[in-house]
Amino acid sequence: MVPRRRGGGVMRLDLLLGELPGLAEALAAVDAFDQALAGGLLRPQPAQAAGLAALADAVAASPLADRVAEAAGKAAAGVADEEHLTALAAARTALLGAVHDALLARVDEATGRTRDDAEAFVPGETPSPNLLTAARAWLCDLARAGWRGMDHELVSAAAPVVSALLSDPALRRPALLLDGFAAELAASCPGRTLDRIPLRRWADLWTRGMLLTRPGALTAPAATPVSGRLLPLGVDVHEHATAVQAQVHAVLEPADGGPSRLVRASVSAPKPDTVVGAGLWQLLRPHLSLLAAAGDGRAVELTGMPVTGEGDLLWSDEHARPGEQTDVFATARVALPAVTGGPAAPLDRHPARIAEPVLVEGYTVERDGEALVLASAAGRLTVDASRVPAASPLTAQAVAASGACIGLLRWDCGEFRLQPLAVRTTVRNKAASVQAGAWAGGTSDKNAAKAEKAAADAVAALHERAGRLLRR
Repeated sequence: MVPRRRGGGVMRLDLLLGELPGLAEALAAVDAFDQALAGGLLRPQPAQAAGLAALADAVAASPLADRVAEAAGKAAAGVADEEHLTALAAARTALLGAVHDALLARVDEATGRTRDDAEAFVPGETPSPNLLTAARAWLCDLARAGWRGMDHELVSAAAPVVSALLSDPALRRPALLLDGFAAELAASCPGRTLDRIPLRRWADLWTRGMLLTRPGALTAPAATPVSGRLLPLGVDVHEHATAVQAQVHAVLEPADGGPSRLVRASVSAPKPDTVVGAGLWQLLRPHLSLLAAAGDGRAVELTGMPVTGEGDLLWSDEHARPGEQTDVFATARVALPAVTGGPAAPLDRHPARIAEPVLVEGYTVERDGEALVLASAAGRLTVDASRVPAASPLTAQAVAASGACIGLLRWDCGEFRLQPLAVRTTVRNKAASVQAGAWAGGTSDKNAAKAEKAAADAVAALHERAGRLLRR
């Protein structure tokens, strides 16, 4: 969509639209296993046995072959134990990891981007092994019952395990995963009454839980200090009923003159479910040095900021100070063609985790039903407008009127889609930029200002009530 001689993110859209050999077969094997898991592995039917065999066949040429073949046979007979179920979870993860790697390689080819190699995985210590064993036991019971066979008694059995996990900071990661998973299942019980089951999502959560609770799986990413200039590209907002996170995607220019690299910096906060829209920024204001820089189009000077090998900045305001004003589209046009991308951690290799910053220019906007499509001579790229945060002046109308877009290239529903982070439009014959994080430092928009005030009042009331409870 953007010719290679001009630079930019998506340089060869035709590569993104082309088929990947083996992709459909790998996903079909994953879907077959997910269908088997839905029916439960206590008394599997012939169709479920076929799904288990399909998963084993898909990894037959890998080092997992023998263990997965044995596990599939035991599961088809209804006698799979924890080790067998873990082998099946590992096979499913390996298949989706291979899909992730193939898709990311295609993105790198299309953008001309280089990528660092992942470091070898080193198992960590195993805190509270008995708690992790209890967590895996619940997940195994869940797999035997299946989504159709689950009930409130089975799902509620996770509560004491989750409570115990949450009390140990070292186990917070699997604790939050299992807590959210159990809450979703509880809201859908009993499984036999469900008209539709989110097969891929629940199988993803089950698989991740089985592997994260294995001995040695919980490792803290190694971080090294880095200094240089951070050039934000845009803000991606993740909102949940009880939490909010703002993730800033940026280019880091190291002070030592090394190659520029893509990095992410995330800040999060708990939230009441009544705080929505622009009010979310009230909760994230303690991290204003990062968010305001992204919203105002300003660089940040970093000194000794920890960064992981995957490119995640462990943000601390004491290592950052505001820099000069920058133009986000100039940054994308000049910096993106030469950046180095970070690898994915082993358990994070999943198609849903792909989020690559790109610059798209030279398109016209068309409508395909409710969807927006960026069309050019090279092809068509669907806009994922559902991911644009409500706490933002960036709207579908702004995207439709745009001539340039910085976004995150994602893979969803079997195709690459673009999540807009910022667009450039023309207002009264002048170029104007609209960014997803523009309201991070405050806004003059009347409705957004009202939402911020309501959020501030709600948070103040909650603080006051919490203080009263603590004083009792």
